[in-house]
Amino acid sequence: MSFVLSVSGSPSRTSRTARLLRHVDARLTARGHEVVHLSVRELPPAALLAADTSHPEISAAVALVERADALVIGTPVFKAAYSGLLKTYLDLLPQYALEGKSALPLATGGSTAHVLAIDYALRPVLQSLGAAHVAQGYFVLDRLIAVREDGGTVLDAEADRGLARTVDRFAEAIDRTTQPLAASA
Repeated sequence: MSFVLSVSGSPSRTSRTARLLRHVDARLTARGHEVVHLSVRELPPAALLAADTSHPEISAAVALVERADALVIGTPVFKAAYSGLLKTYLDLLPQYALEGKSALPLATGGSTAHVLAIDYALRPVLQSLGAAHVAQGYFVLDRLIAVREDGGTVLDAEADRGLARTVDRFAEAIDRTTQPLAASA
């Protein structure tokens, strides 16, 4: 079983990005992975903006990355790029914080015109942080993520099928990269 850190870079309290991540987290958990969620918006703003890694909550958020075998990074797309909040968090990580880890970039947005933000904005940052494998990302239009009356999340059927394929391939990549470590332990 691998430890997966699920990071929401959405500044919104009622985030569709966070809902999408919860959906992905449940799928990874069902496949036997331990998943912990980190909402960057809940970190102390002054310490986050100052990159104060001595602050206990910021230190703990960095330690989660160190502990993780893999990360799912979710962000809304604003002005053809990932959120500034996510950028602030990624900037405080050590240069090779993702070394040896797999990463899955996910994005939400109001238009398919933003789909390239994954490959042209987020993927290069994850690679520069040393990720051993950056999985094919997935983009979901905001309007395809709905809230049920019971508060649960439902995705458009086609978006859900595509997301499921993406998450399953990512889980298989995690298994491939962490099995040699488990076998040598």
